[in-house]
Amino acid sequence: MKLLVCIKQVPDLESRFKPDATGTWFSETDLAFRMNEYDEYAVEQAVRLREQLGDSCELTVLSIGPDRVVEAIKKALAMGCDNAAHIQDNAASSKDPWQIAATIAAYAKDKGFDIIFTGMQSQDRGSAQVGVTVAELLGIACTTTIVGFACDSGTITAKRELEGGIKGVVKLKTPALVTCQLGLNVPRYPTLPNIMKAKKKEIIAIPVGDLLKEEALAITASFHPPAKKGGGIVLEGDVADLVEKVIAILKDKTAVLR
Repeated sequence: MKLLVCIKQVPDLESRFKPDATGTWFSETDLAFRMNEYDEYAVEQAVRLREQLGDSCELTVLSIGPDRVVEAIKKALAMGCDNAAHIQDNAASSKDPWQIAATIAAYAKDKGFDIIFTGMQSQDRGSAQVGVTVAELLGIACTTTIVGFACDSGTITAKRELEGGIKGVVKLKTPALVTCQLGLNVPRYPTLPNIMKAKKKEIIAIPVGDLLKEEALAITASFHPPAKKGGGIVLEGDVADLVEKVIAILKDKTAVLR
């Protein structure tokens, strides 16, 4: 069985974001980067299936982006992926979900992957469109937001997270694509021996121009922080004093007690 897991490198959410010079994305100055959290669940599930199937299975990790994404690829290799494909694209952040999906599909179309794992969405763009679009372009089955996964004899049984805490169970035949949600598993930490082994695993570099032939269907018109609003007021002291202060503020600042 051949498996593919798609990952994205995103800025750490603790970073301080600011628009870049074009005003259409964030500036990468002083940002720290990490593997997209949802993709970590996808990698873990793919590695678990790889371990279940043994040497009859091959697991490839794919990522699109500039040279820095190799760090995220190496983490996936250290977690248990067998080999990797780095689609080299210094302008990956300017690509829309359609172009990213088209690039992945162009890579995967003749590789015979039985199952493709992706994260539910990326933490920076959050479109949740790439996985399902890849499945559509490849003409394979797809299920999304999975929080449970099993595969036996070419049939996937997936538990999906729906609205209101409801769970749904679906079955689909391979080849198929699944998008992974928080709660699916607990991603492992790469051990030092596996980090050392990962250094010997192959990372194939492919220029994005060899795969991407599609124009963008949507462009980012602007990227900016929300408008600043008035700050809050922190009140401290005894409860009796606080009650009087709150009443005074309500009378002064609002029409609630007028």
